[in-house]
Amino acid sequence: MERSLELANMSRIQEFILLGLSARQGIRIGLFAIFLTLYLLSLLENTLIIYLVCSHSELHKPMYFFLGNLSCLEMCYMSVTIPSLLLGLRSSPCHMSFTACIIQLFLFIALISTKCTLLASMAYDRYVAICRPLHYPLLMRPQVCLGLAMTSWLGGLLVSVIKTACIASLSYCGPNVLNHFFCDVSPLLNLSCTHMALTELVDFISAIIIFCGSLLVALASYVAIGRTVLHMPSAATRHKALSTCASHLVVVGIFYAVVLFMYSRPSHINSTDLNKVLSVIYTVVTPMCSPIIYCLRNREVHTALQKTLHSRWVSSTRTDLAHS
Repeated sequence: MERSLELANMSRIQEFILLGLSARQGIRIGLFAIFLTLYLLSLLENTLIIYLVCSHSELHKPMYFFLGNLSCLEMCYMSVTIPSLLLGLRSSPCHMSFTACIIQLFLFIALISTKCTLLASMAYDRYVAICRPLHYPLLMRPQVCLGLAMTSWLGGLLVSVIKTACIASLSYCGPNVLNHFFCDVSPLLNLSCTHMALTELVDFISAIIIFCGSLLVALASYVAIGRTVLHMPSAATRHKALSTCASHLVVVGIFYAVVLFMYSRPSHINSTDLNKVLSVIYTVVTPMCSPIIYCLRNREVHTALQKTLHSRWVSSTRTDLAHS
């Protein structure tokens, strides 16, 4: 018995090999340049949004408070998955220790869970603004907004602690090759050599609570918004109401559509390469596009950005004149 336990401990996987996106050298170099550019661009976009929300009093509103939280989350979210993707493209395959893989998994689960509940909070904010405008200052007062944001972040951490503890407690006896660019739940479970009934149950329950729960809140909010908009007297009023939530609806639609298809598609469509493409969409493309979608037609953000650029230009001009 002791001998078998010794052998099991010796055979336990100490590191994982991540195959990444592509094995061809020419393609890897091009993808490395593309994803590095997208990563840096996303960091710049989200940092700019956080700066604008914090530095301009006209953006001190619940909608922009949640947008600032989302931008912070997107930066963390990309910084968890993109480095291993870039490392795999730079020196494929990417070797990652068991501990580093579990840490990456913990952060990924925490952030994606937080994103689900944060998107639901933003949908609720738009519901109150359009369907109950007279009660908006009371229902979305700063204490409530802070409570919703804290619940999103702490809820994501709690779910991640439970799920990661279950996955880390499994035995991984080999092989140690993950056909992915980061440590995700499904690839890790596929490598486990022990009974996974409890882990799969925890994964299922957390998905019901976090993913399905937040999706139902978002759907209920937008159904109520749609009914309210249909009963508005003028086309101008309806257009104004829809314009305040259209960007959020697009982001929610893309995110949930990709995740739903990835985890709920029929088994005959199962493809590792398709999993990677879908993972790229919700870990790289969506975080980069979210700031653009939210701010493309937002006059308040445009005004704040123009003020910032003007003040920077005036300041640099005065400095140049002073030096001359």
